[in-house]
Amino acid sequence: MRVNVYKLSKRLREPHMLRINRQTDYAVRVILALAKRGEGARLSSADIQQEMLIPKAFMSRIVAQLSRDGLVNTFPGREGGLMLPCPASQITLKDVVEAFEGPILLSACLQVKGEDDCPFQSSCPVRPKWGRVQVAMLREMASITFEDLAKESLGVPMVMPSFV
Repeated sequence: MRVNVYKLSKRLREPHMLRINRQTDYAVRVILALAKRGEGARLSSADIQQEMLIPKAFMSRIVAQLSRDGLVNTFPGREGGLMLPCPASQITLKDVVEAFEGPILLSACLQVKGEDDCPFQSSCPVRPKWGRVQVAMLREMASITFEDLAKESLGVPMVMPSFV
């Protein structure tokens, strides 16, 4: 009896997904909390942490990274807090994800620099498809503003796309 190793290994593996890290998810929550309050709103880190269920251990690192990337302004002291540096309509999901994940690259073959990097580069039917998928994903992420997300979170029902 022959065993189909491919089928067997496929069945035993857990599904793997392309996913963002936990810090990125928390960073999105920080920006969303500020966007929900409207332009010029200032919130304390503690208030955001509590509202968005962000563990205290992550909060200061997330705020520091968001500040370094110009995605929040920080104000020290008793009356301090965090504030968006621009309208939420100018901050996209792509901005926040790339601040924490770095440039998004769906497949290493899209980063090929020379012919020596990939022997199939000139005749590969898959590489252009990965490129199309990447462009679509980045375009979609760049079209999602925190103004839109804030509006959805404040009562406009969210419509989830169906996946096949």
